[in-house]
Amino acid sequence: MSRNVAIPLVLVVVFTVVLGSLLWFTGSEDDRTGATATSDIDGSATAAIAARPDSHRLSSAPDSRVEFVEFLDFECEACKAMYPVVEQLRGDYGDRVTFVVRYFPLPSHANAERAARAVEAAARQGKFEQMYQRMYETQEQWGEQRTPMDDVFRSFAADLGLDLAAYDAAYDDPATLNRIRADVADGETLGVRSTPTFFLDGERLQPRSYADLTAALDAALG
Repeated sequence: MSRNVAIPLVLVVVFTVVLGSLLWFTGSEDDRTGATATSDIDGSATAAIAARPDSHRLSSAPDSRVEFVEFLDFECEACKAMYPVVEQLRGDYGDRVTFVVRYFPLPSHANAERAARAVEAAARQGKFEQMYQRMYETQEQWGEQRTPMDDVFRSFAADLGLDLAAYDAAYDDPATLNRIRADVADGETLGVRSTPTFFLDGERLQPRSYADLTAALDAALG
C-alpha cells in the first residue's frame, strides 16, 4: 500500500475512534455550566473571540485570513487521538491556513491545567510547539493520574533544554494561570463544553469525517 493511500485510511480509523469518544464524553467530561451558545454571537465577533491576536499559533499563513482553531485539553484522550489528524491538516494546508491552539483544561482531569501551565511556561522560552507535542506523545505516562505531575512536566522542560529557573518562575507565575483561564473563558463564551472543539473562521465545526474537515477548509479558502 502506498503512503498516500495509507495516511487517509489511518485518519479514517482515527476519526472513527475520536468520534466515538466525543459522543461518549460530551456532557460528561466537563462540568462547566452556563456557557453562551455561539448562535448568540454574530460571526465576526465569534471569530475575534475564537482567535485572539495573542493566541498561540502552530503555523501562520501570512497571505490568508482563514483560521482553524482548536480548544484542547492535553489530558483528553480524544484530543490526543485528533493530534495526528491536525498534524496532517497542517501538512496539507499550513501554507494557506493559520492553525490556532486555545487551552481548555477540563475540571475532571487532575493534571490538565498543570499540563497547560507547563506548555505556557515553555512558550515563554519559544518552545510552545515542542512542549505541545511532548504532552501528547507522553500522555499515557502522566494522564489519568490523581497526583500532581509537576516533576514530570519539569523533566520535559529539561529535555527540551529550557532554562529551568525561568521555567519554574513561569510555571508558578499567576499570569500563566490567568492566560490559561482567559482561553477557557473565551471557550465558555463560545459554548465550548468538551474537547476537542474546532472553529473555522469563527464557525463551530462538527465534522463526522476527515473529509468533512478538508471540505470545510477548501470552502473557506474559496
